[in-house]
Amino acid sequence: MSGYWFALALCLVLVVSLIQLLRRRRIREKYVALWIVVALAVIVLGAFPDLISGLARLVGVQVPSNLVFSVALLFLLIVCVQLSVAVSALEERTRTLTEEVALLRAEQTADDQPDETPDPADA
Repeated sequence: MSGYWFALALCLVLVVSLIQLLRRRRIREKYVALWIVVALAVIVLGAFPDLISGLARLVGVQVPSNLVFSVALLFLLIVCVQLSVAVSALEERTRTLTEEVALLRAEQTADDQPDETPDPADA
């Protein structure tokens, strides 16, 4: 039974840490919400260990820990895909901004350069 209490304590520490990260603006709300839901689910499953056994029987999994690992693996896969999409969008945005800055710099240096065309009055 002590393993359940350890998992509960660890999840409570995780929730408090996530709230601190959110307050310091080190993590965005959409990510915090996801991790808090996971931590609360682990707290519920830790407080009621028979619940995971019932879910395993309902799904048809013989060992409840296999269900936990399968759900965790699926969750991490979804998080990885979502983060890959976010990184791809940020890379595209960075490339676009870099091109815009390069065009603005080229325009600025062109404006700063004096005209090279000779003045007919100087001849």
